[in-house]
Amino acid sequence: MNKKKLFNDPVYGFITIHSELIFDIIEDPLFQRLRRIKQMGLSDFVYPGALHTRFHHALGAMHLMGVTLNTLRSKGHDISEKEYESALIAILLHDVGHGPFSHALEASILTGVHHEKISFLIMKSLNRKFDGMLEMALQMFCNTYARPFFHQLVSSQLDIDRLDYLQRDCYFTGVSEGTIGADRIIKMLDIVDERIVVEEKGIYSIESFLSARRFMYWQVYLHKTGISAEEMLIQVVKRARYLLRNGEKVFATPDLLRFMEQDITLENFECDESCLQSFAAIDDYDIWGAIKMWVNHPDKVLSTISRMLLDRKIFKVILSGEEPERAFVKQVAKQITQQFNLSEEELPYFLIEGSTSNAAYLAGGETINILTKKGNIMDIAEASDLPNIKAMSKIVKKYYVCWPKSTSISYER
Repeated sequence: MNKKKLFNDPVYGFITIHSELIFDIIEDPLFQRLRRIKQMGLSDFVYPGALHTRFHHALGAMHLMGVTLNTLRSKGHDISEKEYESALIAILLHDVGHGPFSHALEASILTGVHHEKISFLIMKSLNRKFDGMLEMALQMFCNTYARPFFHQLVSSQLDIDRLDYLQRDCYFTGVSEGTIGADRIIKMLDIVDERIVVEEKGIYSIESFLSARRFMYWQVYLHKTGISAEEMLIQVVKRARYLLRNGEKVFATPDLLRFMEQDITLENFECDESCLQSFAAIDDYDIWGAIKMWVNHPDKVLSTISRMLLDRKIFKVILSGEEPERAFVKQVAKQITQQFNLSEEELPYFLIEGSTSNAAYLAGGETINILTKKGNIMDIAEASDLPNIKAMSKIVKKYYVCWPKSTSISYER
């Protein structure tokens, strides 16, 4: 079989497959499932073009990793062929553990298991399948490889993952304000003491990158309508689980049913290979297929919210830097309880409160280091002459409350 294939990517143009091993990994069902998981959850409810998948993102990140490694080689750094291939595999598989709708249902289907843990387990499974050829990629992914800059390229505050998803999400949402100069950033990368640094002349590109990331989070990823839609999705899955665990029949595909009926923990994954296979069989289509069946379920909570999601009747949402006034929340609770004839146990499915937070740059953690012209290495928060970098290090928290739009209540503060 000819394994020297090309992918025509809308963001970068043609993406080449570096080796037969990488081609075989892409062809594997554990990777192909990413075609059926949208990159941005329910963001297409806000931005109709946001229909791209984890498959798109993984290939794009692999492409950017190749560009980055070529840049570092051109600056005299020795990167062996095995390291090169392993770094491509590590970034290709960095998100392979995502479940349906990416982050939206991570805590609803699994019990305390982060998608990175699932990615690691899937990589281990593939490593066994390919006779240990992914061992170095696993070390890079887990930050146990002797050269830590490879892990930084896979996961850090300036990693290839972010460089791709910011460009890709801007392209598919049409939000041009979040555009970053990824090509210039990559050209400014270097290695000192086996760690990634940015040449001083690239400092303004990094500032633009951090500003764009902050913009994308508040205007796109944490858009209030998107938050409301994802909360509705969480509530409908939560209700289905509740009914199943109380003896009622609720439709779900067999693999999804396993996770709805049981609390599957990391220990279950590690002890039972079939858990991983079941999880890998679940994607966005399982959830939508179930929701289309749930609209006819006799439980009014399950059927009502399922119908609202299918028809895009998204809950009204207030997103604010201050917690909502309790008197207002009680007023909303009273009206929707009467309107939908809800019991006290059913009310929380229709009146949802929560909070979300974001910091563009977490100074003091895994820092973005600037290599000055004098050869010194400084955290960008110290090296930058713009005060907004320090401001972006502050974690901003916002509170939200969601409820059906059909109520007549308005919020004034």
